Amino acid sequence: MNESMYSWNNLIFGIYPYICLSVFVIGSWIRFDREQYGWTSASSQLLSTAGMRLSSNLFHIGVIGIFFGHLVGLLAPYAIWGTIGLSSLGKQNIAMYGGGFLGILCLIGGAMLIWRRLTNPRVRATSRSSDIFILAWVLVTLLFGLATTFTTAHHAAQGSADTMMALAQWAKSIVLFSPKPELVGSVEMVFRLHLFFGLSLFLLFPFTRLVHIWSFPIGYLTRSYQIVRTKRRIA
Repeated sequence: MNESMYSWNNLIFGIYPYICLSVFVIGSWIRFDREQYGWTSASSQLLSTAGMRLSSNLFHIGVIGIFFGHLVGLLAPYAIWGTIGLSSLGKQNIAMYGGGFLGILCLIGGAMLIWRRLTNPRVRATSRSSDIFILAWVLVTLLFGLATTFTTAHHAAQGSADTMMALAQWAKSIVLFSPKPELVGSVEMVFRLHLFFGLSLFLLFPFTRLVHIWSFPIGYLTRSYQIVRTKRRIA
């Protein structure tokens, strides 16, 4: 790697992650404090329900599964995998097949959602440019992620899990505030593009409708039951 590429690699995978995460946290806090009326998912379901349930469910199931899959796969200590008897190649295969399946679900749902926003007159009229942009950015990130599965399959066929291990070590180094961007410098370009677009999602997060993720109704899961009585006479 020449000096110029080395500098760019250090910038994107050593400094840029902290810029993205700082904007993600501080920007979300400022927006919640100053723009609570805009703190919403801006759902368009009331305008049109055609295909909404299927596309939304596929997209959200895929996104949630992918997020937690990345979180556990990249940051969980290696000792955990050894404890349950899972080798590096076994972990890589789970990530490849499981991530690929969830990615396809998310891609189908996301494609349906963006098509709906672009072609449904009522939904298009109320959509902001940021709504379409962030959905398109998520889909591009997803496409790069799906593309990595082909490269990963090639690595697996050669019995190698080196790339997966390098990416996991890089992610841990970022979380531990001891960045090691050189770990990413040797992986294929498709992985680096996926990482760049994925990191940029955190940068864009506070300025889009994605902020509604913070308002996940956890309390709803533990709410008390409601007793509903009808005034109608039941035969």
